[in-house]
Amino acid sequence: MFDGLSGYVWTRNNIGESGGEVYRLHGNPGAPDLYLKYCWGAEAGSLLDEVSRLRWLAAHLRVPAVVEFRCSADEAWLLMEALPGETAYQALLARPEEREVVVDALARFLKKLHSIPTNQCPFNSGQAYRLGLARQRLGAGLVDEDDFDEERRGWSASHVWREMLLLLPQAPDLVVTHGDFSLDNILVVGNEVAGCIDVGRAGSADRYQDLAILWNCLGEFDTSLQERLFASYGMPVPDWSKLQFHLMLDEFF
Repeated sequence: MFDGLSGYVWTRNNIGESGGEVYRLHGNPGAPDLYLKYCWGAEAGSLLDEVSRLRWLAAHLRVPAVVEFRCSADEAWLLMEALPGETAYQALLARPEEREVVVDALARFLKKLHSIPTNQCPFNSGQAYRLGLARQRLGAGLVDEDDFDEERRGWSASHVWREMLLLLPQAPDLVVTHGDFSLDNILVVGNEVAGCIDVGRAGSADRYQDLAILWNCLGEFDTSLQERLFASYGMPVPDWSKLQFHLMLDEFF
């Protein structure tokens, strides 16, 4: 597969995994820890999306450095250097007394990401594009209804689709987004964000694409953290229609 991997301990990693397989390669003295992603079939193309975005984002933010990428007709392998730190979820869980500090750091990092000029971004993840993908996944029966958020527990995917469309139209507010800005995809060192991972959905989209996902994750800990996110981000009065629209849109992925 790849040369130079002898001496590493391979550990299967399921955090943030979405299709395919992810391995952490560690325990090799003097060598950096690595991550290897392997996808096949319909998911193989997702690694090409990710490697393209990793290379572009590296000029703007801390993301994993691409060591090597290989692909065939129906398989793909991506080898990356591991970022330091723990996930934001782990940080919030381990240090309840420092949660507000971590949320402030998440908001600062998100503002930095969203400040990248959209005219420099070659990737489109906007509303029309995402709705098209969502419709395809709905028609193909690929939506995991058992994984819906609590407020939509027991709904069918078609029900979510109908309710979501009632919230249209949405006035676009385009920024460069991560696309899946969840607590498991953000790395923290000393309560500061060290970087982000799993950037295969990054591209120009409404800022609520990221804000909604992060807001939803923080609700697992305390609603006061959700309020602090928007205040720290500089948006003390959120657009609840946009928030709900993007939460429902994310159910399809």
